[in-house]
Amino acid sequence: MSINQSSITEKKICVFEFPASSVVHSALSSTTSSVSKMKFENVLAEVNGFGRFQIRTLLFLVIPRVTLPFHFLLNNFITVIPSHHCNISSLDDGERFRSLSLEDKLVAGIPLQSDGSPSFCQMFAEPQYHLLYNSTNTTDLPTIPCQNGWVYDNSIFKSTLATEWDLVCDKRSVNRATATIFFMGVMIGAAAFGYLSDRFGRKRTLLVSYIITTIFGFASAFSYNFAMFAAMRFFTGFGISGVSIVSIVLCVEWVGIKHRTSVGVLMSLDWSFSTILLPGVAYFVNDWRYLTATVTSPLLLAMITWWWLPESARWLISNGKVNSAHFYLTKCAKFNRREEFMADLKPEILSKVILVEDENRKYSYMDLVKTPRMRRLALLTGIVWFGVACVYYGISLNVPGFGVDIYLTQFIYGITEVPAKIFIVFFLNKLGRRLTQAGTLALTGLCLFCNIFVPQDLWAARTVFGASGKMFAEAAFTTVFLYTTELYPTVLRQNGLGFSSFTARTGVSLSPLVIILEDIWSYLPNIIFTLVACVASVSASFLPETLNVRLPETIEDIEQTR
Repeated sequence: MSINQSSITEKKICVFEFPASSVVHSALSSTTSSVSKMKFENVLAEVNGFGRFQIRTLLFLVIPRVTLPFHFLLNNFITVIPSHHCNISSLDDGERFRSLSLEDKLVAGIPLQSDGSPSFCQMFAEPQYHLLYNSTNTTDLPTIPCQNGWVYDNSIFKSTLATEWDLVCDKRSVNRATATIFFMGVMIGAAAFGYLSDRFGRKRTLLVSYIITTIFGFASAFSYNFAMFAAMRFFTGFGISGVSIVSIVLCVEWVGIKHRTSVGVLMSLDWSFSTILLPGVAYFVNDWRYLTATVTSPLLLAMITWWWLPESARWLISNGKVNSAHFYLTKCAKFNRREEFMADLKPEILSKVILVEDENRKYSYMDLVKTPRMRRLALLTGIVWFGVACVYYGISLNVPGFGVDIYLTQFIYGITEVPAKIFIVFFLNKLGRRLTQAGTLALTGLCLFCNIFVPQDLWAARTVFGASGKMFAEAAFTTVFLYTTELYPTVLRQNGLGFSSFTARTGVSLSPLVIILEDIWSYLPNIIFTLVACVASVSASFLPETLNVRLPETIEDIEQTR
């Protein structure tokens, strides 16, 4: 009985039955060259590239990803500085002062600012009773810094970092630094988890990130001083970085070519809905300790559902673990009711699906710069990620900058992200990844540039431009996660995403510092963010297109023409 080698194509494996095992071995030997041409996408298509197995995996990964915007945007609520003034109890000089009403005590003890409100950081050296009758001239009266702490308005926020440790006035910059400290942890975590995921696998690395984030997230809530809190937030950022980059790769590596766009966008919707949910949670849980613990708690459930997550079959095959890959593919086929295919696909055939020169080779970040096309890819994706993240968080972390209620502004920001996800699916499929990436970044920069010319008192117009910029920035962020996952080969995919995320968090860490530059010139932050968006847009235009292209498996796939 002869075998036509063309009967095994890149899209389907044909199975033949033989009466003797010797004939089977001969048949397998004669078709080795044809099997070697088969790619993982063909196997995945046979077991259904987007069936019940993939949907279950997606739902299990949504649980931990809910915590991402909660923690990344937590600073907007826990570092709020409410209205405050000096504690003037030290001015009590007898019965006359004690008989005054609270309003009169403030008049006699606190100088006024140019807008007529009580000073935040200064008090009179002694009570100025004459101001109760004539408060028109207070410029020549002696003032001193607050002596006995501050009194805060707790009507909106029961407790924040500022009220807990008096991070106001000369310590105001320390309060602002908490965002930078957290994102420095995210930045280093991205590099660490990118390497660990490619070295030890997606699933085990994901569990480590769950545990680290949970431990240090709850430890942050129980911090007894600011130094301890800052350290705990750093390690929380370190851990949650793994949740961010490993979950998206694990999910995308399990879906077929035609479903990658929809799955990538679906996974990003959890960020948008959590962003909408965050202001509601923060409104009802207005104590920073309880709020920090609340936003960490979904990871407890995630650690339970982790047991049902699959390891990436792509990663397993690339690392020579074909038996484990066969186990998970069989489980996928069973869930998707395609058992008949896996019954005939043996591990020895599966080992030919992804060809790796040396299965014992351990890849690292150095492999990103050893070959010319990988160097170019790493440079361009690094610039794009830096630009996307810097601009996105430049808008997201400037919630008070619109003069609207902080809860309402955060809610508006979240709402604008949903239509961004809806239209981005169309453009990703019609225009492709490259044009969509470059276009959304260019439109983000345009919105920020237009906002420069809107007067500060027109808060409604500023909110429209700001929300539009946030919408396009979110579209750019959604695209860059999917795009980068498709650009890097399986053996370096997590390292590539880790490096890209590292550059992104560098941009995020710089965003709060750029916002502070408005004290020098109010237009300067928007000008900088506009330039960053434009540079990232140009860089994206030089990346290769990945629409309807199989995922690269090895460095050789990148160096050759795709």
